[in-house]
Amino acid sequence: MPICAAVTVVLTAAERRRLKKMAYGHKTPHQARQRATVVLLAARGRGNARIAAETHLHVDTVRTWRGRFANGGIPALADRKRSGRPARFTPVQVAEAKALACRLPAETGVPLARWSCPELAAELTTRGITGPVSASTVRRWLRQEALKRWQHRSWIFISDPQFRTKAERVLDLYARTFDRVPLDEDEYVISADEKTSIQARCRCHPTLAPGQARAMRVNHTYGRGGALAYLAAYDVHHAKVFGRCEPHTGIAPFMNLVTQVMSREPYASAKRVYWVVDNGSSHRGKKAANRLATAFPNAVLVHTPVHASWLNQVEVYFSVVQRKVVSPNDFTDLAQVAERLRDFEDRYNATAQPFQWKFTTSDRNDLLARLDRHTADHPEISSTALAA
Repeated sequence: MPICAAVTVVLTAAERRRLKKMAYGHKTPHQARQRATVVLLAARGRGNARIAAETHLHVDTVRTWRGRFANGGIPALADRKRSGRPARFTPVQVAEAKALACRLPAETGVPLARWSCPELAAELTTRGITGPVSASTVRRWLRQEALKRWQHRSWIFISDPQFRTKAERVLDLYARTFDRVPLDEDEYVISADEKTSIQARCRCHPTLAPGQARAMRVNHTYGRGGALAYLAAYDVHHAKVFGRCEPHTGIAPFMNLVTQVMSREPYASAKRVYWVVDNGSSHRGKKAANRLATAFPNAVLVHTPVHASWLNQVEVYFSVVQRKVVSPNDFTDLAQVAERLRDFEDRYNATAQPFQWKFTTSDRNDLLARLDRHTADHPEISSTALAA
């Protein structure tokens, strides 16, 4: 029988560049890389048998993709559309399933806090929305949307009528101004707070480090070794942390932290040191401000708005401590907890940079304007209520 001659392949410069990217790209799918390689070798005048030997493909496969490119160019190298199995569920059924997932189970009479995929699949069948459907199918439907049923976000209404003024003062200090006057070089901003009830949990079995295809393993059972409070003062513009551990919180432990900072330079001889604090019981109100000014005349206490401790930058540092030091909690006693916190302070101060604080007075104004529009549309919400 006569042997069919191989189809001649001629490439333009643009096609050659594109095929080379497909053949040598690290993120190119394997099949696309093979097809591009076949075309490039065919353009060099090589026969199908030789290409098959070099690419470890069957000669019929080489002949197919060579002919497909010759007839349709680069677009012909893609897979053709396939009919596939007919869909078992209609678009309307899928939409109703997603709508049910977007409702709280309690609103439909189901005593659950949130839907799981197996429970949602069973509910769809019970209501007659669909026939028998698997949990994996429901999970695939929901994965296509932005809906994440396993997540939730909390929110709070702030009723502080002086929110605008207090927030502006704190945000201006972060921008190195106070009462519209730029801060001098010998004026500092300290953000301070307490992280309460850090426990010493001694695990009944040693914690195992991560291994091959295995996460860190922490034993569930533990012995209680007590708890302590970690007080920290964070220099906002110099990324310097001063911390101390106390048996409990209160006025005396907080003043110990203030004394620890204010008794050293450059804060002892500074013109002003502004202390940004929330409305905790150990530093709340006018009495706390007077107490601080009496002990250190160059110290000024600045309160965040009520229910707005998220404006206090030391909370960001506490979140770092929680992730890097406290969790998972496996300490033999409180002395080890305190030592770990002190060592982490030294490590943090050696390399820390000031936080890139992005919430400015402009963002505050936008927030308040949005809330004003919201309260106008919902008169039942107090006009002084602010959302955080």
